[in-house]
Amino acid sequence: MSEQHVLSGRLTATGHELQQRVYFEDTDFSGRVYHARYLQFMERGRSDYLRLLGIHHRELAADGLSFAVSHMEIDFLKAAGIDDILTIRTTLNETTAARIVLEQVVVRDDERLIAARVTVALLGAKGRAVRLSPNVRAAFATKQATSKR
Repeated sequence: MSEQHVLSGRLTATGHELQQRVYFEDTDFSGRVYHARYLQFMERGRSDYLRLLGIHHRELAADGLSFAVSHMEIDFLKAAGIDDILTIRTTLNETTAARIVLEQVVVRDDERLIAARVTVALLGAKGRAVRLSPNVRAAFATKQATSKR
């Protein structure tokens, strides 16, 4: 596995996993992970999931496209602390013409800390939702077919 793939986590039978260590900078005054930092951990998980599916933000940007979160539901179940190793699991829930719905969980060992449902839209140069391109649809269609086996 290349260094790039090691840094990007790994594809799994159900989606993607990325490990992140909790550093001091991730915590608040209590020594627990600051709630907004979980959003950043999940963003990394989504970005690396796309990267390993062959969907690259730089290439999308060259075509005037970008992904943006349009909706998120999140449950903060338990807190993480300094030096914890967290696993961000991202699973494709559904795709529509212009949106992707993902389920994300953040776990420490096998303990669920965060559960989220994230809707991501593909935006065009004018900032409006556009249809998913054929290559994006194909990448997710392949993953959906693989995860249903």
